[in-house]
Amino acid sequence: MGKVVAIANQKGGVGKTTTGINLAASLVKTRRRVLLIDLDPQGNATMGSGVDKERVNGGSYEVILGLDTIAQVRVTTDSGYDLIPANNHLAGAEVELVELDRRERRLRAAIEAVRSQYDYILIDCPPSLSLLTVNALTAADSIMIPMQCEYYALEGLTALMNTVRKVREALNPRLEIEGLLRTMFDPRNNLDNEVSAQLKEHFGDKLYRTIIPRNVRLAEAPSHGKPVIAYDMQSKGAQAYLALAGEMLRRESEAAA
Repeated sequence: MGKVVAIANQKGGVGKTTTGINLAASLVKTRRRVLLIDLDPQGNATMGSGVDKERVNGGSYEVILGLDTIAQVRVTTDSGYDLIPANNHLAGAEVELVELDRRERRLRAAIEAVRSQYDYILIDCPPSLSLLTVNALTAADSIMIPMQCEYYALEGLTALMNTVRKVREALNPRLEIEGLLRTMFDPRNNLDNEVSAQLKEHFGDKLYRTIIPRNVRLAEAPSHGKPVIAYDMQSKGAQAYLALAGEMLRRESEAAA
């Protein structure tokens, strides 16, 4: 059965979508079968995967409202992972979900139908603690939290941890913290290093040893509709995400043992 990982942080611009795209592509390189679900109305994971969000025949909006199945709307990207695309139609799902039964469990039910077909199912969440994010957390086995090492990031982390606790109590008792990922890291910045040390102190083994650096190639890749490992395999950004995939797989095998 595939492992479902929600990539979430209610703060925008911390590298959630970059992590979703590049982790999916990196896991494919290790011969894992991967599905990436774009659950953000901005559709950045869709465009960054080389898929035109305005020309798709269905996506996460149709899936979450039960109009289509995942098998009907998924597309295979050039990088080898399957994608459930998103566009601004998804913004309307928030309002429509309020009227529906089991509104927090819609995505979970849809994923169960295809879960056995994948090794990993990654969910790129919107930058808010909305009903879409709650759907992702209810469907997930674990949550990966990308974050910048800055003061406000620590403040936002508290709110996210409270949401995780509430979802665990009310909707999904199996939800775990997959790990915290330091993104856009600059080792020359004192604040980055200070916050990094605080995260290590508080979260210990839950903090990934892999650190995603600030990297020009990583920033350029989405405009070409490619993960960075397809755009420039030798770049520091590409090597960091390949290392992250390796660390994830190593943790899995250690936990299984």
